[in-house]
Amino acid sequence: MLLKYFYDTALAHASYMVGCQRTGEAVVVDPGRDVGPYLAAAKAEGMRIVAVAETHIHADYVSGARELADQHGAKLYVSDEGPAAWKYEFAKDYPHQLLKDGDTFHIGNIEFKTLHTPGHTPESVSFLLTDQGGGADKPMGLFTGDFIFVGSIGRPDLLEKAAAMAGTAEAGARALFQSVHSFKQLPDYLQIWPAHGAGSACGKGLGAIPSSTVGYEKMFNPGLQIDDEQKFVDYILADQPEAPKYFAVMKRVNKIGPDVIGNRPLPAKLDAAKVTKASQTQMVIDIGSDAAFAAGHVKGTINIPLKYLAAWAGWLVDYEKPVSLISSEKDLPEAVRILRKIGIDQIDGYFDWQEVVDAGLRTESYAEVTPKEIAAQVQEGKVTLIDVRGDSEWRERHIEQAQRCFLANLPEMVAKFSGDCTLVFQCRSGGRSAIAASIAKAAGVKNVSNLKGGINAWASDGLPVVEQSVVCGPNSVA
Repeated sequence: MLLKYFYDTALAHASYMVGCQRTGEAVVVDPGRDVGPYLAAAKAEGMRIVAVAETHIHADYVSGARELADQHGAKLYVSDEGPAAWKYEFAKDYPHQLLKDGDTFHIGNIEFKTLHTPGHTPESVSFLLTDQGGGADKPMGLFTGDFIFVGSIGRPDLLEKAAAMAGTAEAGARALFQSVHSFKQLPDYLQIWPAHGAGSACGKGLGAIPSSTVGYEKMFNPGLQIDDEQKFVDYILADQPEAPKYFAVMKRVNKIGPDVIGNRPLPAKLDAAKVTKASQTQMVIDIGSDAAFAAGHVKGTINIPLKYLAAWAGWLVDYEKPVSLISSEKDLPEAVRILRKIGIDQIDGYFDWQEVVDAGLRTESYAEVTPKEIAAQVQEGKVTLIDVRGDSEWRERHIEQAQRCFLANLPEMVAKFSGDCTLVFQCRSGGRSAIAASIAKAAGVKNVSNLKGGINAWASDGLPVVEQSVVCGPNSVA
């Protein structure tokens, strides 16, 4: 048997290829939309990808299941559990097997047994793997999807918070409690292979280790230590990271089936002279560095640096409208690949960064200030300090004079700030607040600054912070 691990750091997404070396057949579990790495690995190992297995309808990225089925003939193995509203609508167009609790399927001599593990989502399943070709009659491990993570458990509140399905969070938490109880009955030796690692918004406090065992998680996973149902419900619903707005879009896309990318070309280069006009009618995202954007940028554009694109584009882009990019030709393929992974397919084109510079169109800028340079003005109330971090980060520690406005909410909230006041944006280390500064500038706020180094630099300089103890908060991205 062959087991290969794939990890997309931008999305904190783990997927797997399992192959039977005797038959040369392989299945990909929870694939991402960019299927190139799976195809390359299969070719290198002398395998054919004949199947896709999905643990649930994903909310944080576009699944590659349809891509592999449509372009490469893979058979779909997907859940038939849960309510009618959450079925895979596109599966009927391809060879498929709908799975319920206890159902099995084989890839070569490898058996996969389906376990219904609801809670994170109603249709969620896990797959027990037994290497029968190697002579085993007991399972080796469990693909847990977003049910059990290393050190954490999948959150049950996303349908309510992201998809506006009222009343589903508590029901999901109680279903999750029962799933956890069943999980604890599994043999301690079983390996677990989850679909996410540290940094994912699909749970709180996820570990950075790629795999674990049932026994280890039973000893140390906080959610597995609670035997009282109500205490479990209270624990699992508390202190969850903010639910990304685009998760509802991803749920719908993965349910009905995303567009097939195939060999779709990259967006075309646009006339740099038209970039300012474009920024008045659509979102134009400059993916260059925050320092370069602060020093000079096109009026009306926002800045999401390439390294933060996967984390924040989904929060800030209107999926119903086209976008354009300001990018170098070198960075364009990676930027488009990232945007397509989270379902942003309406990309009109790109403006070449150097051509924009040469045309002298970078007429706007904002200041970057250090804590020591701005501290007195903050403490005297002469500037408005806005903390754009998440709620748990704020409660853990914050600057006393700061107001909190989560970054994803800023486009709707920025208008409430006076055009005459100076806004200083702050996060943990300066990355998210730089995005916020660009949003404020695009909205027409005249006096904008970014706090370099964020609250980390503020505290390092010995300036006062309000501190509280938070047991389990979201993983920061900047």
